Amino acid sequence: MQPMEQAVMNTGRPVNMMSFENAIRTVVEDKYFDFSGRASRSEYWWMQLGLIGLQIGMVIVFTIMGLILGEAGALLGMGLLVLLGLALLLPMLGVTVRRLHDGGRSGWWFLLALIPIVNFIGAWVILVFLIMDGQPGDNQYGPVPTNTR
Repeated sequence: MQPMEQAVMNTGRPVNMMSFENAIRTVVEDKYFDFSGRASRSEYWWMQLGLIGLQIGMVIVFTIMGLILGEAGALLGMGLLVLLGLALLLPMLGVTVRRLHDGGRSGWWFLLALIPIVNFIGAWVILVFLIMDGQPGDNQYGPVPTNTR
């Protein structure tokens, strides 16, 4: 039996959870600008956790820079934080679209969170979609994610 077949055997879903390191590497190195295919829950949520941890760490460092260097240090820190956000925008959008694909939904659902009037409700709907388990077996967006790199 092929390793890929073993990874999704019986349940139609990945047997193993993707590790934190593999999730970050997959999203940032392998699928930086990839909006096709599917992403497992572990890939998506490990990436979210990594991004939040990185942002918190950078805010702490830049706050210290601001205290030591004054306003110039704070502005430099904020500028670098904005650059980080821009650099990670496409991979985060890509993994979100692939996560929606895993549930059998179009990536266009993500736009629901951007409509001003329905933003609050739309964001909750998207969150529920991202939390839900993906479809067992292959779907129109590709095979089940194997959680292997």
